[in-house]
Amino acid sequence: MLNPQLLTTFSAIVNAGSISAAATRQGCGKSVLSRQLARLEADLGARLILRTTRKLTLTEVGKVVLLQAQQIDRALSNVAQISGQFQQEVRGPLRVACPRPLGQRHLVPLITEFTQLHPLVELTLLVEDRMSDLIAEQIDVAIRVAHLDDSTLVARKLADNPRVLVAAPAYLARAGVPAVPQDLAQHECLLWTRDNRVFDEWTFMLDDTTTLVRVQGRIRINDGMALVATACAGAGVTVLDRLLVEQELASGALVELLPAYRLPSGPSLYAVYPARQWLALNTATFVEFLLSRRFAERV
Repeated sequence: MLNPQLLTTFSAIVNAGSISAAATRQGCGKSVLSRQLARLEADLGARLILRTTRKLTLTEVGKVVLLQAQQIDRALSNVAQISGQFQQEVRGPLRVACPRPLGQRHLVPLITEFTQLHPLVELTLLVEDRMSDLIAEQIDVAIRVAHLDDSTLVARKLADNPRVLVAAPAYLARAGVPAVPQDLAQHECLLWTRDNRVFDEWTFMLDDTTTLVRVQGRIRINDGMALVATACAGAGVTVLDRLLVEQELASGALVELLPAYRLPSGPSLYAVYPARQWLALNTATFVEFLLSRRFAERV
């Protein structure tokens, strides 16, 4: 009979994209996984992976075997999660991914509190501005500023994402305070840019009236926290997610402008996790914890 461990190793290599990457994730030597893969191919009498210096390519047999190997992975995961549910103890590893601004400003204090409440949890926070592959990277929960139509994922809404127009007192003392959106055409504005696009059209709503203003600015930045710092330095007026500038508004480092007007909200915040028949107790507990804390106040 085939050794099931060889199949899980094969699945891990494919998910990681290389033998060396899988070995790093599992904390073992590359040669160990190479021997296990060779043993599996010998037992099956078929090549599963075509190996080159740049990438791994599955053979037709490998594609079929991978489907079965993934079923074994899911079954083993379910067994572990069932066991954890019966133990009713929040423990074990928990991998969480989050965009950098939210991770720095909001999630770090929350995970500190969570690990104090559950001392048997080993939490890894991955703070990075990219769309992680939850399955391949074995991430339990990701915080995302968007709702994704992905049937393999479950999304729980954490908060709405209102935006606010702000500037530093030093800038306002120098340039004056805008009274209506049209005044912004005379101000130095700090602009968000992404994918070679500059977002220089700002929309303001008052009652049933919508005003679109095209603004000008010499500083363009693709990072939210850098925009916050630049605004605090007195460089100009900018539009930001309120979640990113709550501390600066509370301290007076930034001032909200045109408060009578509403700006279009940004994408909502979601806790996203892989859809599984059995959700690990530590994952379920962490998501409920996020919903019960300050994120939930903004829903």
